[in-house]
Amino acid sequence: MNGQDKGTMNVSLERASGRPIVGFALKLRRYSAIARPDHWIKNVFMLFGTGAAFIINPEYLRWGVGPSILLGLAATCLIASSNYVLNEILDAPSDREHPEKRHRSLASGLISARVAYVQWIAIGTIGLLLAWRINVPFFLSGLGLWTMGVIYNVPPIRSKELAIIDVLSEAVNNPIRFLLGWYAVSALPFPPSSMLIAYWMLGAFFMAGKRLAEYRELENSGAAARYRKSFAWYTEDRLVISMIMYASGFMFFFAVVMTKYHPELILSAPFLMGLMGYVTKLSFDPDSIVQHPEKLFKRPWFLAYALCCVALMLMLSLVSIPSIRTLLGLTGRSW
Repeated sequence: MNGQDKGTMNVSLERASGRPIVGFALKLRRYSAIARPDHWIKNVFMLFGTGAAFIINPEYLRWGVGPSILLGLAATCLIASSNYVLNEILDAPSDREHPEKRHRSLASGLISARVAYVQWIAIGTIGLLLAWRINVPFFLSGLGLWTMGVIYNVPPIRSKELAIIDVLSEAVNNPIRFLLGWYAVSALPFPPSSMLIAYWMLGAFFMAGKRLAEYRELENSGAAARYRKSFAWYTEDRLVISMIMYASGFMFFFAVVMTKYHPELILSAPFLMGLMGYVTKLSFDPDSIVQHPEKLFKRPWFLAYALCCVALMLMLSLVSIPSIRTLLGLTGRSW
């Protein structure tokens, strides 16, 4: 018996017994779950934009900016949750073809899609109102994040069903989060485009790894295509090739950042290459954390290595090493 049948049977039994179909607390938990608060950890990527803003514009590094950053994080989490709710609503039919996702509350008919639509609008509105309180560029970036959720999920575009476009349109949320972190500090000038493109390509690399993990979990191409139309074109080989392409794109634009702004960052390149190799390896693991990033704590060594890479890049961003510049024949602007 599948998850949908079980849910229907439970509801029928509760109705027959005369008991309330479901307690308010349980129903509230189910509606909260489709907003995926456990995925809010992804929004820490916004802080890379904040860090870049402080490094390039150190005059904004002051205690008074803390509440604005916290408010920005809250707004970003709510906007992202609004997108997750929309995703769950419109993915419910295809989720029933997935061995794990078919047990989600909307896919199994345990909560109302109409109420979920209200939840989508309400959470998104609150998030955008909070974004407006920070500054106009932050609000426009938040609106961009919310709009990409619509483009990704809603027909007739529904970019998540289009091979390659699905990865790129989801990964563009990375540079948008960068902008949110950047503008949480102040209404600064637009950040270097090479940073944004590098961040986009890095997000695409991780997203392609997630697709690979999903494809392998579904075991055969027929089941994969029933779950997601883009999987009718994807194969393991094509997904691995796309990961290599996105990784190359990231390193290319990261090299532009290093050459133009801060050559010292080149010392982090071998460690970043190792990180991408590590992610590629994890994409082939059963129940991969690449597919379920909220389970990062289950891979403490990977998490520690990733944090060390971030710490190294931050340290290199703050120092000047003349010998590196002389060796490479680069000058850079040191931000």
